[in-house]
Amino acid sequence: MSIYYLENSKGMKAKISNRGGILMELLVPDREGKPSDVTLGFDTIEGYDEGSTYFGALIGRYGNRIAKGSFSLDGETYTLAVNNGNNHLHGGLVGFDKVEWSVKELSGNEGQGLVLNYLSPHMEEGYPGNLDVSVSYRLTEENEFIIDYQATTDRPTVVNLTQHAYFNLAGHDSGSVLDHEMTIYADQITPIDGGLIPTGELESVEETPFDFRKPKPIGRDIEQVNEQLSLAGGYDHNFVLRPSSDELRQTAEVKEPKSGRIMKVYTTEPAVQFYTGNFLDGSNVGKGGAVYEKRAGFCLETQHFPDSPNQPQFPSTRLDPNQVYKTRTVYQFGAD
Repeated sequence: MSIYYLENSKGMKAKISNRGGILMELLVPDREGKPSDVTLGFDTIEGYDEGSTYFGALIGRYGNRIAKGSFSLDGETYTLAVNNGNNHLHGGLVGFDKVEWSVKELSGNEGQGLVLNYLSPHMEEGYPGNLDVSVSYRLTEENEFIIDYQATTDRPTVVNLTQHAYFNLAGHDSGSVLDHEMTIYADQITPIDGGLIPTGELESVEETPFDFRKPKPIGRDIEQVNEQLSLAGGYDHNFVLRPSSDELRQTAEVKEPKSGRIMKVYTTEPAVQFYTGNFLDGSNVGKGGAVYEKRAGFCLETQHFPDSPNQPQFPSTRLDPNQVYKTRTVYQFGAD
C-alpha cells in the first residue's frame, strides 16, 4: 500500500491511499485560516479493513444497491454477492474500495493530481466484462477537489462509480452534523422500500422533510414522523438532480456555521445520495481516537440511481464496448 499527498497554496491538503482509492484526510481552512480534517476515517488501513462504513473509499463496480443481488442483461441473468440484507451493496464483498489501484502523478492547469487505474476482470464479483477503470483526483488553487471517472469494457455490463467520503465541516471529530445548513438542488427523490431499494417511483420533495431546495439545518426535519425517514433511520435517499443533464452543474451547498466552512458540490451525474451516517453507532473509533456516533458525518455521493439495472425507467447504467463511461464531480471549499 502507498500513501499520496496533494496540496495547494491555500492551505488545503489531501491524503490518498492506493488501496481502495481512499480519501484518508482532507484538510480545509476555516474562516480564520485554520485547517481541520473534514473527512471521517481511520489512522491506518487496517481500520478501513475492519469496518463496513466505506469511509472515503472509491466505490464500484456499482455504487449503492442492486435488489436481491441480481440483474439481467441481454437475456442473461447475473448473480452478485448479497452483502446488505437481501441486496447487493457498493460492488460486493471485494469492491473497488478493497482493491489495489496503480497510481500515476498528474500535473497541469487544474493543479496537483493523481490518476488511479484498475482492471476489473470479467465476472469479478459477478459482473460481466473486463472493465478498465481510471479515476483521477485533483486539488486546485481554487480549493476544488475534482474527481474524474472513466471506464471502458469489452462486453456489455453495468457501472456506477462514486466516492464515499463522510464529511463534517466542523472537523471529523466534532460530533453531530445536524447543525450544518444543507441545500440540494433536487425537486424529487426516489422513495425506498424496507430494504432501501427504490420503489421505481419519483416523489416530489415539496412539503416533505426532503425539501432542501432552500438552505436548512440537516437536523430540522430529520426526526419528523415520516415513513421514508423511518425506513432509512434518517436521510439515505437518492435525490434526482435538476436540470436533467450530463453537463457539470451545481448539486448541493453545505455551510457549517461555527467554522464558516462552505462546500459546494458540482456533478455531471443525474442524482446524489444524501446520507446522514444513520448506521454509525460509536463502534467506529476513528482518527486520533475520535468516536463516530450516529450523525457524525454526512455523504453526498454523486451517482446514477440505485437498482437501475432492474428498473428500466431509470437512467441507464449500461456500458457497451463501443462506449466510454465518463463523469465528473467537484467538491469546492471556501469559508465566510
